[in-house]
Order: sequence, then structure tokens, then C-alpha cells
Amino acid sequence: MFTFIVRRLLLAIPTLLLISLVIFLLVDFAPGSPMSEIPLTVPPDVRQKIIESLGANEPVWWRYLLWLRQFFWVEPLHLWDHLFGTAFAEGQQRIVSWQSRSPVFDVIAQRVPQTLTVVGTAYLFGVLIALPIGIWSAYRQYSWFDQLGTFISMVGYSVPTFFTGVLLIVIFAVNLHWFPSTYDTTLKVTDWASFWQQVRQMALPVTVLALFNAAEISRYTRSAMLENLGQDYVRTARAKGMSERTVLLKHVLRNSLIPVVTVIALGLPTVFGGAIITEQVFKVNGIGAALIGAIHANDLPMVQTLTFIFAVLIVLFNLIADILYGVLDPRIRYD
Repeated sequence: MFTFIVRRLLLAIPTLLLISLVIFLLVDFAPGSPMSEIPLTVPPDVRQKIIESLGANEPVWWRYLLWLRQFFWVEPLHLWDHLFGTAFAEGQQRIVSWQSRSPVFDVIAQRVPQTLTVVGTAYLFGVLIALPIGIWSAYRQYSWFDQLGTFISMVGYSVPTFFTGVLLIVIFAVNLHWFPSTYDTTLKVTDWASFWQQVRQMALPVTVLALFNAAEISRYTRSAMLENLGQDYVRTARAKGMSERTVLLKHVLRNSLIPVVTVIALGLPTVFGGAIITEQVFKVNGIGAALIGAIHANDLPMVQTLTFIFAVLIVLFNLIADILYGVLDPRIRYD
């Protein structure tokens, strides 16, 4: 297992470098730049100083190497300095947002708690809801529960989140006045009243995202369970006198979780990346909103950095999913 992990990590290095190059070039060559936002009334010498301060006058290959150095060396050093009070990165140039003129990772650190609170809670609820629904739907195939669960899963997965979000706002915020329509990111939980207010404002976005995630995961769980319920080892276990609970949860579920783990692991980067559409609908000031704002403002460093962070998370959770395969299925060996 250790050799497999080391081999995958070594393979991830050129993979991430290639991804970073593609992301950097695609974003850099896209139309629009902060120079286009500079008014024509600005004197040429002042305009040149603005361009130089943004680093936009350097060739593309130099900016790419500089960005790589800042991402993999300078920013980790700043994090180390922040945690342990050292000064290794003092005086070194960080990745700076063209829009806010502040370090990109500082902006991300401010937005991550909002995203993890809303999107992370929704993903956790989605998994906890999807697994039992998928298991019971497969065990009671073609029952009323299976028919209802399949219908809700189909609707939840097919209907886009922006439609579901707006629909819930109209029903529960505008007509019934049960929940607020927007998310207050300045709210601080200090007592029971503020905690209840936080729960109320999280209710609608969490419901929208949990329904979407649960619909996808429950479908995979049901399909995997149905495939394994007809296997020979299930009939053998029942012939030995094992209880249905033991057969279902110990044998069938464990083998069925292998494809489900892939779906869950590949969905985890979205927890950190944010739900772009849902955050826009409910005005959640998270990572998704930061990415949309950076795209509108032609903030290339922010877009490049956020997109590459998503790619790193996908590669990382792919590795975690591969490791979990060996834990769930002893037949899988990485020697």
C-alpha cells in the first residue's frame, strides 16, 4: 500500500504540472484583462506603472513560472509563518488578486468557512440520506418505497439547483415567511437566538444541495446493491442461516460501497469548491461567489488559483478513493 501511495503521488506531480499549464494558458489567453478597465484619461506613464504593478507586462512563460513558485513555495511558507510565528516568507511576493489588491489565499481563507458551513453540511446530509434510501430501495425493489425513492431521486437530479432554489425561496421565504431568502455572512453565533437564526438561514440552501447530492448518491447505491444482491455469495450466506440484517449490511453493503465511494470521493472537492449556482441564488459569500466575481472582474490570478486548487483536490480525492477500495474489498491488492 505504501509503495502504491508513493507511486501515485509521484505520478500526480507531472499530472498537476500539465493541468496547471493548461489552466494558466486558457485563463491568460481569454479575452479581457484589468488593463482594459483603466480609463483612457489616465496618462500613459501612470498607465504603464499600473500595468507593471500588476505584472502584466512580463511574458507569459515568466508569469507562469512565477505563479508556480508562488503557489507551491511562497504561499506554503506564509502559512508556516502564520502558524508558527516564523519569518521565512518575509518580503516575498504572494499571489495578489487584481480585483481586491490583497493576497488570493487571504481571500480564500475568508470565504472557505462560509462554503464549508453551507455546502459541507448539505453534502453530509445528502450522504446520510442517500445511503439508507438506496439500500432499502434495492432490498425492497419495486415496492412503494422504491418507486417513491426512485421518483424523488430522478426529480432531484434532473431539476437544476437554481430552479429548486428559486422555488423554495418563493414558497418558504416570500409566501410563508418561514426562512430568510438570503444568507447573512456577517452573522456570528454567540447564543441560542443567533444559533437558531443561523439554522434558519442555512435551511433553504442546505435543502437544495442535499436533495441534489442525495439524488445522485442514492441512485448509485441502489444500482450497486441490486447488482450484488443476486450474487452467489449472498445465496450462500443466506443458506448458512445468516440473518437478513447481517447479509445486507455486512456482505452486500460492503461490496456495493466500492462504486459509491468513488462518487462520494469525487463529490468532496465540490464541498471546498463551493456550489457556484446555489451560492449566487442565496447570496452565500463563499468560494463559488468569489470565482464568479473574479471572472466578471477579469481577475486572472484569482481564477487561475481557484481553478487549480479544484484540480488538486480532485487528484487528491481520487487517490483517497483508490486507497479506500483496498479497505472495503480485501481482494484488491496494490502490490
